[in-house]
Amino acid sequence: MKTHLLKLLLLATTMALFSLPACGERALLYDVSFSSSRITPNADHDNDIVRIQYRLSRRAALSIYFLDAAGNRYTFRSKEPRAPSGDDPYSVYFSGVVDGYTLPGESLDGFSVTHRMLPDGAYTWVVEATDESGQTEQQRGTLVIADADRALPELLNFSVTPPVFTPNRDGISDRARMNVFVSKDHDSLTVYLLGEDGIRYHVAEDERSPSLPGEAGLHTFDYDAGVDLGAEPPPDGHYVVWVEAQDAVGQHTVATTSLTIENGGVPKAYILNGEVEWSASSILLGETIYFTLTVENDSATPLRTSGPPPGTVYGNEQNYATVGETIQSGVFRVAIHCENALVNYPWRWAIGDESVLIESADGYRYLPPFTRATVSGGIRFDSVMGARNPQYCWAGLIHEDVEIAQVNDRIDPVFLFIQVP
Repeated sequence: MKTHLLKLLLLATTMALFSLPACGERALLYDVSFSSSRITPNADHDNDIVRIQYRLSRRAALSIYFLDAAGNRYTFRSKEPRAPSGDDPYSVYFSGVVDGYTLPGESLDGFSVTHRMLPDGAYTWVVEATDESGQTEQQRGTLVIADADRALPELLNFSVTPPVFTPNRDGISDRARMNVFVSKDHDSLTVYLLGEDGIRYHVAEDERSPSLPGEAGLHTFDYDAGVDLGAEPPPDGHYVVWVEAQDAVGQHTVATTSLTIENGGVPKAYILNGEVEWSASSILLGETIYFTLTVENDSATPLRTSGPPPGTVYGNEQNYATVGETIQSGVFRVAIHCENALVNYPWRWAIGDESVLIESADGYRYLPPFTRATVSGGIRFDSVMGARNPQYCWAGLIHEDVEIAQVNDRIDPVFLFIQVP
């Protein structure tokens, strides 16, 4: 009997011991401290920030916010998940900047604020933790903010032109220009396109921007979507264009507008097999030498072109300008050059005729993607140009005001002799 009573006593004692921690369990939130009770956040590197420290005994959602004299709440951290703090306390620096807010009666002109400085004044700070069972604990104190830099980096008159952008090097709406006026000096200014898939496409500031980087004033961004460097542009579609600015104290503003990309891509065109069919290598003075070649659009981008049409015969003293077809930026044309010519590739033709070219709503003509076109033409030599006879003549495919790619320059030369009676 005594043995049985002893066992019961030991069991009761053990149960009592296991129940003791519930009575002496450590607080969820403890050792909360602010390193200062007053800050002057104006980026002068003197008392600009306060260090906040705290410990958690178990997993919790952590919030830090400030209450003004009227009870208005300003959020610094909101229900952010935190693990138990372990040996070291959690630590964060506060510079007076909280989540964006607007003051009563205030209206922001075309931009919004994501992070903003608190007005000068005395605030009750609150550090609050809620554990997984829903138990909430908080600690409070007082923080005074004085001499704060509250001027916002306002983003004014943010614009994108043209609203429909066709980055394909055809000379029509190939570049988009973004303008924004920033009201104060700033640490960063960023512009990017955001697609429906969430991918960002950064836009660099124009080197010729009226204001220096970080300086208040008008800033411009010139966007070619990477096509000028041979990179594929973002996919066709609708994009939101964002501009974001942050000043020295951490205030952050944003503005948005829209941009549509159409017919984007890097044009790739070749004279097929680098081959030209010449009608002769020797002609009489007053006769015409003819050529025939094939142009291939080896890209998903339509190639803009301009006349004169294939089949046109030039006099040797004529050129593209004398027949009313001056250089047009972004246009592709087949051309012929001879060594004695006074200008580069004086005789030029469209890269297709009406049977293969398509016409845009604006009246521009294009060789469709992944299409071939046969081009022919001629030059009638009514005189012998220059001192060389015979002379070399060759073909080229010109992307006017853009480039003559090496693969399309000086193609399949013929050593042409002009017989003079």
